[in-house]
Amino acid sequence: MELLEGKVALIVGIANERSYAWHIAKAMIEHGATCAYTCLPGEKNERRTARAVEALPGGGGQDPLIVPMDAASDPDIDKAISAYEGRFRAMHVLVHSIAFADREFLAPGKFIETPRDAFLSAIDISAYTLLGLTRRSKDLLSKEGGSVMAMSYYGAEKVVPGYNIMGVAKATLEATARYLAGDLGQHGIRVNTISGGYLRTLASSAVGGADKISEQNLDRSPLRRNVEGGDVGNTAVYLASDLSAGVTGENIYVDCGANIVGV
Repeated sequence: MELLEGKVALIVGIANERSYAWHIAKAMIEHGATCAYTCLPGEKNERRTARAVEALPGGGGQDPLIVPMDAASDPDIDKAISAYEGRFRAMHVLVHSIAFADREFLAPGKFIETPRDAFLSAIDISAYTLLGLTRRSKDLLSKEGGSVMAMSYYGAEKVVPGYNIMGVAKATLEATARYLAGDLGQHGIRVNTISGGYLRTLASSAVGGADKISEQNLDRSPLRRNVEGGDVGNTAVYLASDLSAGVTGENIYVDCGANIVGV
């Protein structure tokens, strides 16, 4: 059974085939969804995202929509959603899988050194963009009932050495999702976050000591393994489908149980 047949999703955040966003798009396409995509502006970024989309089932869709967007720019967000509106009449799913922090301050013991501009830029790109994208997409999402989801991480709740300002940004992201859920439920829009476990991506490779997390999970997580992209992809399908019609404002851990282990 195709759980997402007839649904259209906007996927924000595919950098390459290792991205959580890529695995989410893959799972959604396999369950019948049509996907549109955004990418960072610039020839190199656009080429990289286009290659990743082409590697998705069916080449990411027939003539897939890929729109350059700088999420730090409200005019860029407006242009991206306008391009989406030019192709699709409704948005059933919005996937937010973007984050940024200055890697200079992503090392154990470096949080105290985070300057104001690095702090604010991390909050802006990693959290505020969920609000900005959802606000601009509200009319599209409310037409037939929409599901918004954003990617978080355990470092939003507990101190993870080296995660630093990104942990603060992810905590802000989770709170933003809850407040959006409170505002938008009356419009038939659900908003949730997925707290994915460690997966080696461009983003995670910037965090000092990330490889140690991967090694520790093999011993400490109840499932004795690291999460795989498909684990998160399947959870995203659940959140996008009618199976989760009563679920909003939640943070769902998909980390092989690592978050429940105290030591």
